[in-house]
Amino acid sequence: MSKIQEGLLYSGSHEWVKTDGDIATIGISDFAQKSMGNIVYVDMPEEDDEVFRDEEFGAVESVKAASDLYSPVSGTVVERNAALEDEPGLLNRDAYANWIIKVRMSDPSETESLMDAAAYTEFLSKQE
Repeated sequence: MSKIQEGLLYSGSHEWVKTDGDIATIGISDFAQKSMGNIVYVDMPEEDDEVFRDEEFGAVESVKAASDLYSPVSGTVVERNAALEDEPGLLNRDAYANWIIKVRMSDPSETESLMDAAAYTEFLSKQE
């Protein structure tokens, strides 16, 4: 069973979001990193790039597959996790402690369509 962290919001494509005002911190769920296996590369947008809800913003590559990342919210990238460039396996060690990008949301109400931990648990029970 995958670990699910309370207090985060989740997308159907297994990204998590933590909001602080109009800043959304985005990463991948424990389910996503377990499905991928050993992560060897993370493709991230640059700072000041625009991302759009439900559209691809990067990819995570493992020894067995590549998986696109989809932004749960729209906005402008304000920070990328540079540590992942040298050590992408941080996502395997702790998917919730290691975020991928931070976005200044253009429409914070977009988070209303995301799942809370209970809804994501229910969603995963139908996947596993």
